Amino acid sequence: MYVCIFANALSLSINILVLFFSFLCSFPILPCTLLKLTSPLICTMSAYKDQDPRLHGIKTKIRVVPNFPKSGIMFQDITTLLLDPKAFKDTIDLFVERYKGKNISVVAGIEARGFIFGPPIALAIGAKFVPLRKPKKLPGKVISQEYILEYGRDCLEMHVGAVEPGERALVVDDLIATGGTLCAAMDLLERVGAEVVECACVIELPELKGRERLNGKPLYVLVEYMEI
Repeated sequence: MYVCIFANALSLSINILVLFFSFLCSFPILPCTLLKLTSPLICTMSAYKDQDPRLHGIKTKIRVVPNFPKSGIMFQDITTLLLDPKAFKDTIDLFVERYKGKNISVVAGIEARGFIFGPPIALAIGAKFVPLRKPKKLPGKVISQEYILEYGRDCLEMHVGAVEPGERALVVDDLIATGGTLCAAMDLLERVGAEVVECACVIELPELKGRERLNGKPLYVLVEYMEI
């Protein structure tokens, strides 16, 4: 009798576990979770296009360089992505598909790699491109915004009059880490009366929690890198 009860209980437990894992597998994030448990490498996702097959090609073209520019840093090198015309085009296309027809009149690119992705996006969606540069790089009158880094301060500058009050702006950079630079860019644009619609980056390092510093402003990324 006890054997039968034990067998029935075991069978029920197995059925419950099967249902539980079937439920988990119905979520698209599960492969990322499993990868974090089994691999020290990379997990790729898109905030809105995680099923798009182009993302895998983009991910594989981004080189990770350990201990650059200093020890302990895993540098995400997008120059290898630029060497592949298809992967580069797919990257731009994914952003254009998201922002075309959204009445965005300004694409603000952050120095320096935001200058790579911002202009083609701006051209494709019919917006102007505004460079946000480090100090003393722009001639003429500028407006400045300081921001705090982990070990000091930095500053972004924009030409006075480049952005008008009421314009809808998209902020573009290659990567979000701690989020300090994106916050400074948004502050700069909002100080002149622009509406920041969204921030767009190719890569996010979620462990550095930069997204949390954006004060709820939407962030769209193509690739998420998880380091274990």
